Amino acid sequence: MINIGITGQNGFVGQHLYHTLKLKPDKFNVVEFQKDFFEDESEMDKFVSQCNVIVHLAAMNRHENEQFIYDMNIMLVNKLVASLERTETTPHVLISSSTQEERENLYGRSKKEGRETLLKWASENDAKFSGLIIPNVFGAFGKPFYNSFISTFCHQLTHGEIPTVVNDGEVNLIYVQELIDHIIAEIDSEKPSSNLSIEPTATKKVSEVLSMLLDFKSKYFDTGEIPVLNDDFEHNLFNTYRSFIDYKTHFPVKFIQHKDPRGAFVEIIRLGIGGQCSFSTTVPGITRGNHYHTRKIERFAVIKGKALIQLRKIGTCEVLDFYLDGSDPAYVDMPIWYTHNIKNIGDEDLYTNFWIDEPYNPEDADTYFETV
Repeated sequence: MINIGITGQNGFVGQHLYHTLKLKPDKFNVVEFQKDFFEDESEMDKFVSQCNVIVHLAAMNRHENEQFIYDMNIMLVNKLVASLERTETTPHVLISSSTQEERENLYGRSKKEGRETLLKWASENDAKFSGLIIPNVFGAFGKPFYNSFISTFCHQLTHGEIPTVVNDGEVNLIYVQELIDHIIAEIDSEKPSSNLSIEPTATKKVSEVLSMLLDFKSKYFDTGEIPVLNDDFEHNLFNTYRSFIDYKTHFPVKFIQHKDPRGAFVEIIRLGIGGQCSFSTTVPGITRGNHYHTRKIERFAVIKGKALIQLRKIGTCEVLDFYLDGSDPAYVDMPIWYTHNIKNIGDEDLYTNFWIDEPYNPEDADTYFETV
């Protein structure tokens, strides 16, 4: 069992790493971290002493005062090193640095000097050390106007705002879950690297990304169509976009019913991509689901009976309740990293149509059980 602590556990990358490690409880034990540990030496020392591995992600990315960013990031590294020295422990330490190291700005300097400070500590104490130099990271739950221009654009396009391109340069990008895979591989590595450049998985112009997001808005947000997703980047970008939708106000989405004397016709989903369609009947009082996905795109459409669909983001307590009635057909889409279920709350059988963007594969199900 590897005891892993993550400074910046609740940040953008930190929360993804935290929850991914939690999926492997037979291998990883996550040592809980709180940001106020940096202000309490005893708590910091207790945390450090429990860890076989520490992933140092705590850092400031943006502030109106660049000197403040520099001072803060250097201070956080120094406090970590001081605790390592006080406790005389030598865990494998990993730090997330940035390709900004190459630039003459204070943020880039703070990341480079922080990496070098930890490398010096590791060399003097015969400890394992990994310095990860990372390109621009995007993904679900990023903080708009802070983590990434993609986070900003996604927030704006799901909240009635119009993005603008200030500098239409090419940007090297990596999806957050791809980065997490690199971090876990480095944790497992017998030969860690102090200067490991993580290669981007895509290079896009800012305007090119915006064009894709505008297409997602017009097709998915406005009409419910699942757009064509040509590669992993577009799939990851689409899931990122979906994570910024305000589910409380957007769902459930009512279907358009075409009625005549024979009854009604309802289009459940319009697809640019394939996937698997299925339906279920559920007897009164029964709940299905209570699981989540990290990559799959899924739609629940109630066509007969009364249902309660519930969603809860992993790591949070708030439960979103959606009441659907087959007499007024509607659907709710499942965001990634949200555990979800559906319960028959009526007196008759519940009929539900399900669509998911990839056929079920028991060897790679991307289905993790957790009660809403």
